[in-house]
Amino acid sequence: MTPEYRRRLVWLIAARLVVSTLLLGSAVVFQIAAPGSLPIDPFFFLIGLTYCLSIVYAVTLPYVPRHPWLVSAQFVGDALIVTAFIHFTGGITSYFQLLNVLPVVGAAWSARRRDAIGIAVLSGVLYGALVLFQYATGYGYFGGLHLADVRPLLPQVRLAAFTVVTNGVALVAVAVLAASLAERLHRADTRLAVASSALADLQAFSQHVIDSLTSGLATTDQQGRILTFNRAAEAITGFRASEVLGREAAEVLQFPREFADILAAGLGGAVARRADYRYLTPAGTSLDIGISATHLRTPEGVTGYLLTFQDVTEVRRLEREARQRQRLAAIGEMAAGIAHEIRNPLASMRGSIQVLRSELELSDEQAELMDIVLRESDRLNETIRSFLAYARPQAGVRAPVDLTRLVEDAATLLRNSPERRPDHEIVVDSPSGGLRIEADENQIRQVIWNLASNGLKAMPSGGTLRLTVQPTGDRDAALLEVSDEGVGIPPEQLDRLFQPFQGRFTHGTGLGLAIVHRIVSDHRGEIAVESEPGKGTRVRVRLPVGETGVAGGRQQAAGS
Repeated sequence: MTPEYRRRLVWLIAARLVVSTLLLGSAVVFQIAAPGSLPIDPFFFLIGLTYCLSIVYAVTLPYVPRHPWLVSAQFVGDALIVTAFIHFTGGITSYFQLLNVLPVVGAAWSARRRDAIGIAVLSGVLYGALVLFQYATGYGYFGGLHLADVRPLLPQVRLAAFTVVTNGVALVAVAVLAASLAERLHRADTRLAVASSALADLQAFSQHVIDSLTSGLATTDQQGRILTFNRAAEAITGFRASEVLGREAAEVLQFPREFADILAAGLGGAVARRADYRYLTPAGTSLDIGISATHLRTPEGVTGYLLTFQDVTEVRRLEREARQRQRLAAIGEMAAGIAHEIRNPLASMRGSIQVLRSELELSDEQAELMDIVLRESDRLNETIRSFLAYARPQAGVRAPVDLTRLVEDAATLLRNSPERRPDHEIVVDSPSGGLRIEADENQIRQVIWNLASNGLKAMPSGGTLRLTVQPTGDRDAALLEVSDEGVGIPPEQLDRLFQPFQGRFTHGTGLGLAIVHRIVSDHRGEIAVESEPGKGTRVRVRLPVGETGVAGGRQQAAGS
């Protein structure tokens, strides 16, 4: 039994109860208005019987799939009860003859056309038998509990026969028409169910497609209030859809003022608009967002805006690295020419100055000038050497090396170097068992020394330089972290930090961090810088691990 068929049977049971209640109320009204106008006792008995049978029908409803005849029995019972109502209210003169239509309509609505016609024929036969009984015996029921002679009240035989035939034909016609309408309604319900299922499947498919997008997707109304928010949008922004629906898109997605103004102006007459900006998630993570906005068009016209956006943080980083590699390639091509055109003549000039200084009799001022030329020659030669090391680094020999030992060695040298001030404190946090990586030892020493010495230079007023070594969570790489409490780096300089000749200190070639970046990249590592002006800088270097031997942690510190 389908849910729809069960629902129809339940409605039929409820309809019996409603009709019985209406008949009961009518009987009470008739009795109050005109006492004795209805045979109250049989009337109430039949209504009570209908209530009881309705309960029986409800109880036997679960058995209908195995015993379909139970449904037919319900309509046969209805036809018998209706005939009894007509009998007790005057037979052919009864005002309740129209009740014969109810079982026929009920059968047509819930059963097949054949069953509906069968109930119509049964109701017509029962009605004809009742009229025949009245005319054959002259007795009928008009009050009290006994049959009485009703022949003076009966219409002519021809009129009675016409009434019986008319009722029978009408019942069959009602059965055919009601069954036809019921079948059409059933087919329409079936088509509607199929269409609804197809629509639900289409909606589910569309939702799956939208949720499978890697780009954030949001729709808004004309006022810019968010209507939909897909899963990628939730992942990018850190907001759940339930938290942002109905809120202003400009607030949730943190539009730049110019982009928000363009959106409020209906995209300024353009088909679409795009913007790139920084986005701060609720967790405090800063992302690069690329967003596009276009009109949301429906058959009713423009109803809002369609916003698609992506987290392009990694893309922007790769673009910066690509641009830097292009610059490096150009610098590498220039390096050989610089070495040939400058370094060799410089060596000749320096040698000549030394010879002249040793052979000529010079005044103190002239000697000082000669010394200045020699010192500047050495400085220029060092700059060229660093430049060549950056542009054309040596491949190096990679072998297992203990990163912890290298950091501790660098810390020891820094504590005894002239760059360290009395108010500087150098702290090392490293695993007690060491941490080995596959790398060129000299190049990694250079990375550690350049980062650490820069940290000391960034703290002219003193502070703590912390060198930390630890494995990553998946233990496939080592993390080297160098942090200071110095002057920090302005945000606009962070993107150019690893470019050549971007030095921030007075004494230096401006190539230290560029060389660090080159070495880390050659070791398939990663380097990231976080800095806040006035609070310090933290540099994190991630290097692949060759062999790990980590047992615990220890901390070494030396203060002023």
